[in-house]
Amino acid sequence: MNITTILDQIDMGSIALPEFQRGYVWNRDQVRGLMNSLYRRHPIGSLLVWETKTEQVIDHARGDGKLSMGSVKLLLDGQQRITSFYGIVRGRPPQFFDGNVQAFTGLYFNLEDEIFEFYAPVKMKDNPLWVNVTELMQQGVGIFIQRLLNIPELSLNLTTYINVLNKLEGIKNINLHIEEVAGEDKTVDVVVEIFNTVNSGGTKLSKGDLALAKVCAQWPDARSELKARLAKWNKAGFDFRLEWLLRCINAVITGEAVFSALKDVKTATFQDGLYKAEKAIDTLLNLISARLGLDHNRVLGGIYAFPLMVRYLVGRGGHLRDYTERDKLLYWYVHTLLWGRYAGSTESVLTQDLHVLESEDNPLDQLIANLRQNRGDLEIKAIDFQGWGMGARFYPLVYMLTRVHQAQDWDSGIELSKHLLGKHCYLQVHHIFPKSLLSKAGYPKSEVNAIANLTFLTQETNLKVSNRHPSEYFEAFETTQPGAIATHWIPMERRLWQIENYRDFLTARRDRLAQAANKFLNSLLAGDIPEPKATDSILEPEAESSTVVVPLAEERVLEECNVWVQEQGLPMGELMYEITDSLGTVSAVIDLAWTNGLQSGKSQPIALLIDANQEIEEAANRLGYRYFTDIDRFKSYVIQEVLAVDFPTVDDYKQAFIAISSQLTDSHKRMPKAHYHAPGQIITVTELAEAAGYEHFGGANLQYARIAELVANYLKYSPRQHDDSGKPFWSLMLASGYWKTLEDSEITSQREWQWQLREQVSQALEDLGWV
Repeated sequence: MNITTILDQIDMGSIALPEFQRGYVWNRDQVRGLMNSLYRRHPIGSLLVWETKTEQVIDHARGDGKLSMGSVKLLLDGQQRITSFYGIVRGRPPQFFDGNVQAFTGLYFNLEDEIFEFYAPVKMKDNPLWVNVTELMQQGVGIFIQRLLNIPELSLNLTTYINVLNKLEGIKNINLHIEEVAGEDKTVDVVVEIFNTVNSGGTKLSKGDLALAKVCAQWPDARSELKARLAKWNKAGFDFRLEWLLRCINAVITGEAVFSALKDVKTATFQDGLYKAEKAIDTLLNLISARLGLDHNRVLGGIYAFPLMVRYLVGRGGHLRDYTERDKLLYWYVHTLLWGRYAGSTESVLTQDLHVLESEDNPLDQLIANLRQNRGDLEIKAIDFQGWGMGARFYPLVYMLTRVHQAQDWDSGIELSKHLLGKHCYLQVHHIFPKSLLSKAGYPKSEVNAIANLTFLTQETNLKVSNRHPSEYFEAFETTQPGAIATHWIPMERRLWQIENYRDFLTARRDRLAQAANKFLNSLLAGDIPEPKATDSILEPEAESSTVVVPLAEERVLEECNVWVQEQGLPMGELMYEITDSLGTVSAVIDLAWTNGLQSGKSQPIALLIDANQEIEEAANRLGYRYFTDIDRFKSYVIQEVLAVDFPTVDDYKQAFIAISSQLTDSHKRMPKAHYHAPGQIITVTELAEAAGYEHFGGANLQYARIAELVANYLKYSPRQHDDSGKPFWSLMLASGYWKTLEDSEITSQREWQWQLREQVSQALEDLGWV
């Protein structure tokens, strides 16, 4: 069947995409490669479709497009190729599309060099040898021949160009071989097995993807139903992944960790498992929040203990026997979090622990005994608090102790527990010794951000403390709220409050934290902790989390970067990903990791390492990660290599600047000059305003965007749109931007927008002598 007919059948609903397929994942390099193969008439492989009665699969096709009456062909192998054809020929994605349209938008072909490239304004603008492939496919060769005829100097090669145009348009008529799966015996289940086998050599699907494909074959709404639960928990502050929920459901239904156990599960059974898993997870989140104070994503940790806890809870009818059983389960959970029980080979360890639930009369005792056997003992030592930053394993424990151990706010004296703190009162991470003072004194970042230097205060108190010397504000709060300082395990020896004795302060506080942690956890195991005051469910729609913690500056940057990646249509990375050694012990923590690459199965693992030491960099390199230590370089990699979004060249920018120079005021010209000379060519809008003589940063925002808009219009280039207004984000023509927490601020909510000058713009300004 030729390509034109295939595309027509997609429009008619005769060819569609099954729901169990994943979205479009190709990038521009792959699209160029496909078109180059087609142009040169190289083989690109056959397609595989499942031909069946429409009524049999009407609920199994992706998208809202209508299917043809009678029968329909569902595409099993060839989605990426067919979607690319469709996007280039039609100029829009098919109705079943789910991916990044930029991968096939703006493809051009050079009649002389016979190569495909994506649109570059200066190189291609008004050049008849560069042909818009989509325009050619839609309007035919006639208009292009006419353009060539209007240029006498091209007449000598006119015949060659016409032959090339006809060969290019002829791609539409290339026949592709289609293998068909048909017959009464080809049920949805059988077809999913075929799909999984065929795709095993292409884009790698995770075990969870394969399991979900099987489930979706029987219950097409499964994916959306699971995502609805994840959205509910996300709204409450917990960011779980679909595969994690699927693992919890699997544990409920089969008592197994491996997804292959779901192979023969019926739809009704799966739906019941989802219902029970959801209720158990709700119960556990409320329990962990109320009893341990771990009430948001950053401090929850140990989430792969949930499948076991969910299975345990469901096995008891959704209710624990009494407070001693409940606290013993929580004791086990906390220790799995602290020691990384499921940080390594999750499936094998979880399988071992799930089998304990079925084989032991007192499974909790055995689970705790297994932990103790692996660790030698479960006693927490002062050295365990030597980590630094919010990625440190014992950071959640400091937060938990603050929430459950009657720690008081230093200014108000109120206990920082959920039921006393109240709504609209936010906790913030506080550096006991201010970062600015420690950095000035020469302490390294690992000591500045040591978890023994962190505590939690209300936002109001944190603002009052700011970056004052601890010896000053400790004395002040000790006068107004006697004893409140000590509730945060602060050593009260005055000499330890001095900058020069900071390391001794850390040692003393680590000792106090270890003692408090052992006391609390041992009391939890023994059932000696009093019942907390009853609180509302944190999952209620009207409930507002009172303990949203503003992260450290480094954490804020990573989280914002992760959101940016998701906005590009790519998967979010895993924050604080743990690397384990052969014994399962955590050997390093990667700030932000994509273990399967940014395009699953098509790129190497990616890591972001912010201020990491050489040991962590070596560990990431050893494991095959491509790592970045700079946010902007990482974003450049995503744009230029993963998304292949091509910004104009240096020559493009030079020509644009020359063309618009008469429209630029002196204030306009001072801004790019100031940007060029800024340290690292990174500048804030406030600094741009100062350079241009504007009284307010709003004026600089508008005028910098005006320069960029003039450049974009000359080059006929459209940058991406603002997420809120849908209008072009013009300034992206000149720079890439991101939020950055102010380095000298103790209040991590104080941020400014940073602009990083694009390399092409920098070079163009330099070549023109404008800087």
